[in-house]
Order: sequence, then structure tokens, then C-alpha cells
Amino acid sequence: MQIMFIHHSCFLVEIDDKVLIFDYFNGDRVDGFHFGGKLPTYENDTPIYMFASHSHADHYDMDILRMADQYPNIRYIFSKDIRISPNFLQKHGIDPSVRDRVTFVKPDQTYHVDDLKIKTLGSTDSGVAFYVDVNGVTLFHAGDLNDWRMEHVGELINGRMKRSYRHEIKKLKNKPINVAFVPCDPRLGEYQFEGLTYFLETTDAEYVFPMHMWQKYSEVNSFKKKMSNRLMADRLMVISQENQTFLFEES
Repeated sequence: MQIMFIHHSCFLVEIDDKVLIFDYFNGDRVDGFHFGGKLPTYENDTPIYMFASHSHADHYDMDILRMADQYPNIRYIFSKDIRISPNFLQKHGIDPSVRDRVTFVKPDQTYHVDDLKIKTLGSTDSGVAFYVDVNGVTLFHAGDLNDWRMEHVGELINGRMKRSYRHEIKKLKNKPINVAFVPCDPRLGEYQFEGLTYFLETTDAEYVFPMHMWQKYSEVNSFKKKMSNRLMADRLMVISQENQTFLFEES
């Protein structure tokens, strides 16, 4: 299995003959940022599965639908808040028949796309999180499911946020997770690692990749060095750049 950090919350996972891509967007879609990660190219008949957890511009890009012209075996798994009516697609020069390749999902449901088994969780922001079982490997991509604790909103709202986040993460408590992708947003200041820490404490995920870091990668390495639980720290992966690749050998 090979994992590539593309940028922000986008990860590409190669498992046997399959390619799974989570929350990709073109690097210039978000005002004030330039993300330089690039998707690799594959043989035209490669089975590719593109996930979009919700419609925000830093998680979804309409142009990924144009990849259907190149890859006849591509499939899309989109949160239901992503709207792509036939008229909308036609207006933007996209063949409306691409909708036949899209599975729209909502929270707390199970879906089967080819031989992928996909379970969804709710989000504390928008859309869904994905728990995917494919070729004997289990993956979790949180989307914007996080403990979005913020200083200026007060304890009532922050308390509700924490409870909602923990309610969703507890659904994973007894599930195997080989690889997880979890938000770690520096805009939260001193609370940046609240959600990530709870995820590490609650689940048995073998490898946990931080994401949604807005190109600020050094804080994670500093946090990892300060963690008192070394077993937990060893599960936390360190990202230093876009298009960074991680190779995992079969056990």
C-alpha cells in the first residue's frame, strides 16, 4: 500500500490495483493559498475512486468530474450536499452522464461501490466522514469532522461541539483502522490537537495522518515530540511537504 499526501486534506491511497483519492481540489481554488500537490497519472483502465466529504472549496472541486473522460473505470463517492444537476453539468461543459458514476451518500449509512464497503459518519461541520474497507485494508477519512473548539464562541457552543465530535468518533472505537486521516487545524490555536488527541486515545488506528493544516506542518512534529505516551506518538505520522509519499509493506 502506498499513500501520497497531495495537499491540505487530500490523500491518495494505492491498494493493489485500486486508487482511492480523498477530498481533492485544484491548488488555486482557495483564496490566499496556493497548494502545489499534483495527482499522478495512471493507465486509462485503472479503477479510481474519488471521495468528496462535502462541498467546501478546500475539499471538493467540480473539475474532478472531467477525469471521467480519461478514466472509464473512475467512480465518485460524494456527500449529498454536493449538487451536480444535469443542467449544471451541461452549463460547465461536463457530460451529464457522469452522474451515473456518482454515489451520493449521507451520514450513518453503509454503501457498496464495486467491492468497496463504505460506512459514513456525520460531521461537526458539513457533509460526512468515510470509513472504507477495501481489499482487506480499512481507511478512515474524517473530512471536516473535528472538535472545532474556538476561543471566541463560548463554552456552551464549545461543549456542544466536543460532545458531537466524541459521539461520532466513539462509533469507531471497536473498528479496525489501518490508516486514518484526521484534521489538525492550526487556526484553532491552543486547541489545535484536541480532536486529534481524542481520536488517538479512542481508536486503535495503526497510522494516523494529520491534515487540514493549511501548509503549517512543523507544529505536528513539535507536538509529537512532547507526547508523554510514546506508543500513541508512534502512531502519529509526520508530514513535511506536499506530494510526500509513504510506503507500507504488507504484514
